Amino acid sequence: MSRQDVGRIASRFELRAKEGRKLLIPYFTAGDPSPENAVPMMHAMVEAGADLIELGVPFSDPMAEGPVIQKAMERALEFNVSLRDVIAMVAEFRQKDQETPVILMGYLNPVEVMGYVEFAKSAAKAGIDGLLTVDIPPEEAKDYVEALKAEGLDRIFLISPTTSDNRIKAINDASGGFLYYVSLKGVTGAGHLDIKAVQDRVSNIRRLTDLPVGVGFGIKDAESAKNVASVADAVVVGSAIIKRIEENLDSVDNANTAVCKLLSEMRQALDA
Repeated sequence: MSRQDVGRIASRFELRAKEGRKLLIPYFTAGDPSPENAVPMMHAMVEAGADLIELGVPFSDPMAEGPVIQKAMERALEFNVSLRDVIAMVAEFRQKDQETPVILMGYLNPVEVMGYVEFAKSAAKAGIDGLLTVDIPPEEAKDYVEALKAEGLDRIFLISPTTSDNRIKAINDASGGFLYYVSLKGVTGAGHLDIKAVQDRVSNIRRLTDLPVGVGFGIKDAESAKNVASVADAVVVGSAIIKRIEENLDSVDNANTAVCKLLSEMRQALDA
């Protein structure tokens, strides 16, 4: 049996489905507010109710991100946080937590510079479970997919409100772990959620895949998290977390406390 057959992501989705619960997936940028706080932040998120952690790899031109996450990337890059540094953070996290799935979220350039095969081997060794790269379409991802697949790493791709059925099928064929539906047209943190529209799109996606469906972009608080969880298998929250960090840059402890308060409220809402 391969690592992928018993992967953490699939196991976590299966467990929560049996429990009748939905996954809470927080995102934050590795190195924001400081590199030293990344691993403590990850552990704190798990304590607050996170099921899977999406760890952002700092990049100078994060095209899918709104201004909140762009600023987080800039703060992390001031510390020169690299892809190798982020992999090392996950390896440190794994010293105490072997259960919580972790995916990296970022852009293709750093992975391409490192090399797909070298990245996949290093990531798997560190205990990373998957990779979400915003800017590689599945049509051009053959070598990328094969390298990650060989090491049992899940490939996460984004599906937008305008993605065609044929393209969803192509994304599904290249994917592992779960499909990530972007609930809004635009960048992270923008706009107002139309739950009925999200429900319709997620229902359509489910016709075309056996993978779980996570929904992100536009989830700001416990109420919006609960609304999205009513139609999806997982709720992804990013900009709202980064805002809590940005409001507490003078104190890492306060930043962690604010983030965990938000996640706890969302966890309670999801489980209510």
